[in-house]
Amino acid sequence: MGKRRRVAERQRRKTSPAMLGGMIAVVVGGAGFGVYALYGGGASADDRTHSASEHKHVKTGPLSATEVRTTAERFLTAWQQGKVTQAAAATDDSGAATTLLTGYTKDAHVKGVKLTAGTRTGAKVPFSVKGTVSYKGLSKPLAYDSTLTVVRRGSDGKPLVDWHASVVHPDLKDGDTLVTGESGTPPVKALDRDGRELTAAKYPSLGTVLDGLREKFGKVAGGRAGVELRVVRGGASTKAKLSDKTLVELSKGTPGTVKTTLDPAFQAAAERQVGKQKRASVVAMRPSTGEILAVANTDHGWNTAFQGSLAPGSTMKIVTSTMLFEKGLTSPDASHPCPKKYKLAGWTFHNDDNSEIKHGTFKMSFGASCNNAFINFAPKLSDSDLTKEAQQVYGLGLNNWAVGVPSFDGSVPVQSGAQMGASLIGQGGVRMNPLNMASVASTVESGTFRQPYLVSSSVDHRTLAKASRTMSSKTQSELKDVMRYTAAYGTAAKAMSGLGPDYGAKTGSAEVDGQKKPNGWFTAYRGDLVAAGVVQAGGHGGDTAGPIVASLLKMGG
Repeated sequence: MGKRRRVAERQRRKTSPAMLGGMIAVVVGGAGFGVYALYGGGASADDRTHSASEHKHVKTGPLSATEVRTTAERFLTAWQQGKVTQAAAATDDSGAATTLLTGYTKDAHVKGVKLTAGTRTGAKVPFSVKGTVSYKGLSKPLAYDSTLTVVRRGSDGKPLVDWHASVVHPDLKDGDTLVTGESGTPPVKALDRDGRELTAAKYPSLGTVLDGLREKFGKVAGGRAGVELRVVRGGASTKAKLSDKTLVELSKGTPGTVKTTLDPAFQAAAERQVGKQKRASVVAMRPSTGEILAVANTDHGWNTAFQGSLAPGSTMKIVTSTMLFEKGLTSPDASHPCPKKYKLAGWTFHNDDNSEIKHGTFKMSFGASCNNAFINFAPKLSDSDLTKEAQQVYGLGLNNWAVGVPSFDGSVPVQSGAQMGASLIGQGGVRMNPLNMASVASTVESGTFRQPYLVSSSVDHRTLAKASRTMSSKTQSELKDVMRYTAAYGTAAKAMSGLGPDYGAKTGSAEVDGQKKPNGWFTAYRGDLVAAGVVQAGGHGGDTAGPIVASLLKMGG
């Protein structure tokens, strides 16, 4: 018996370490699985996976300085070393990043890239880019600044570069590409109406305009393409009417010549005026011909004056009044109150500063820009009346203007209920830009819609848009009456002081969600000259856009 016990004890001592070792290995391999195996007798694969996921910790909260810095370094280092896969993996859209970063070398032909990170600000890291564009024996240096932003991925909390094409180059929009090669479009030399060259160096606002002129007329102006690095627009940018952009010119092409309608004196004055405001845009034109004399924007990277899509506020009351006069619903001297409040389809509309006109005429309400004098006509109108008026008389919203460069032709959608009421005062779904509102004032001044243009249609034989009908001379006279009253005694009087008597104007203030001050609008004519402008987040149009417009009208009628 004693011998058998000693043998059994030796066997237990031999087997115990092996069993314990196996258990330890399981515990190290995964705490959740190990504990369950020891005390529960084992678990299925599904149980083990579920248990592990329940204990997985996903980091949340603001990014630390270290996370931002190391993520940026990982991305920039991999990009500089040409390790596209690694660089793309440091972003939250590896597919799009791989495509663009691969094209940076293969299509844009950028070599020897050196990336230098700047000082972090929160989750943003600025960086400089230096390299060389090389193509078929030609080369030019490339240098620019860009910025990346680090975000935390929701699924696992990992910090990654928030991917957008602008990370690679600030002029890129998502879907755009960089390409170096012989340009498909020859350069153009744009001339003003007096035959002198227009350059972005002399007129900074014309950068986007010159790009548009090249895209439209390069192939018909007689030039020859050169070799360049350029931004080639993708679908979204093309839909937004953005033009291709030259970044580096490796060899000059032979430019063709395109003469524009721009007046050098008006263009220079427009540039000076918008430079006095943070976000201003203005257009000047001749109502008798449709010729555009000047276009200027504070922001030189986007042509808000031609391509902006903004609620025009009370300047839209010109179109609304045209409709009301044509329908015989009112006249300038007709008695028409403007109540402090007006309810329509569940909405309560207020006038600016809660003002009201109890015993006044329609002309007084127009001049004071009293909203409810217009909205209270809504029950007498159909949903499509304003849309038809804008399209048929003013040529707006048909997407058929052929200005010579990309433009937005305004939008007055058919709406119902309260939204239709809001459209009557230039809110709701109505969208315009200074070019559109200059055209509206031009139509009033001349009595006929003439599509604005920057390059004569004789250059490329394009068809200019036409309105399907013309307002009557009676309606034109009524519109001039209310606009003259506004310029002399109404909200436009201060800006238009001394410009009469052959003049008319309308102010506008358009509320924008999340914006402390409204966009200020102003459109006016003086003889055979019209100007319209907007100052975004500027406040009342008479105080902000008004002086810009008036300064141009003072230059000649």
